[in-house]
Amino acid sequence: MFTMMDKCFSEYPVTDSSKKDQLYQLIRANPFISQQDLAVELRLSRSAVAGHIAGLIRERRLLGRAYVLPDKRPVMCIGAANLDRKLRTIAPMQLGTSNPATAEEVYGGVARNIAENLSRLNLPTALLTALGDDVAGRSLQDHAERAGIDTRGSLKLPETPTGTYTAILDDAGELVVALADMALYERLTPEFLTSRQPQRSAAAMTVVDLNLPADSIALLLDNARTDNVPLVIVAVSQPKMARLPADLKGLRLLILNRGELETRAGRALPTEADVRAACREVQAQGAQDVIVTCGSQGVFHTRDGELVWLAAHQVDVVDVTGAGDAFSAAVCWSLYQGSQDLTLACRRGLKVAAMTLESQETVSPMLAADVLDEIHDFDLSAEYNPPLFPNKA
Repeated sequence: MFTMMDKCFSEYPVTDSSKKDQLYQLIRANPFISQQDLAVELRLSRSAVAGHIAGLIRERRLLGRAYVLPDKRPVMCIGAANLDRKLRTIAPMQLGTSNPATAEEVYGGVARNIAENLSRLNLPTALLTALGDDVAGRSLQDHAERAGIDTRGSLKLPETPTGTYTAILDDAGELVVALADMALYERLTPEFLTSRQPQRSAAAMTVVDLNLPADSIALLLDNARTDNVPLVIVAVSQPKMARLPADLKGLRLLILNRGELETRAGRALPTEADVRAACREVQAQGAQDVIVTCGSQGVFHTRDGELVWLAAHQVDVVDVTGAGDAFSAAVCWSLYQGSQDLTLACRRGLKVAAMTLESQETVSPMLAADVLDEIHDFDLSAEYNPPLFPNKA
């Protein structure tokens, strides 16, 4: 039947050029759109769509057959994005009884926190996570988009609650215990990650937390070896260290705390020599470098076969939540700039971690693109002279 819409198209024909531009905009809006969907949307044949895509590739408006746009290559963060519930006691905590407390809900998840920090530091950032089709999931996605984080490739799961993390803090803001419902992230399977391969291979760097299944971590390591995209893995807890494969070839950097390194090593690490030996073991397993965080004391990192110690900034702690993720984000920011100086990266990380510790927010609202400009590789100060091996808290 001849409709008014057909009449409009016949009287005002759409040129090949405008169809190609429309196709380009559809791909920008959804890099995962299929050629069939493009054909239906634009009322074109599949062969016509393929021809327009080939033209866009020749013009370098697309990079190859994966619909990758030639914008500044992003950091791809993969892992948890959940609702954080923080309960903080008003007075010193007493176990075995009810404690008066304040409560708040904030956006969290290791990968999500790292992504927001990177976005605030003005890096193009994408996030692959799993979200439930509920109020929390929609709120997390809306917040990420407002923060400038590309979440288009994330997995949306109907009739599934979004992940939650509940932290119990004492009256000084220190973490007492945390409870995490992270079963949702088991759905970030190798099959899902493979379906997002075009977006992942276009990244400048991949940062993944250990909330993913072990076989997904193994796939990402394998991809890092073949795609030549630097991979950073951030540990999330001692129990989830079991998800880290034995073979770490392809890993640019492993960031973990001392307890997590002990879990990996299978033994206590009471001295600096013990930590150094464990780091060398991790490097022998394939990791290029290792950073070991020691809470309020500082961090170790590997350099030229040795272990370097950097003391943490001394600050008045308001809330510890998110400080480790902020550190990891700043380290990745530094590597993204092209410098492979891990000492410089850790100094930048300690700066952003300190800012986060002084804030009630999981991601410091004071964080901006110029925050790290003042930290260079030529302005080492006395506060970074290595102290004696820190006592383990």
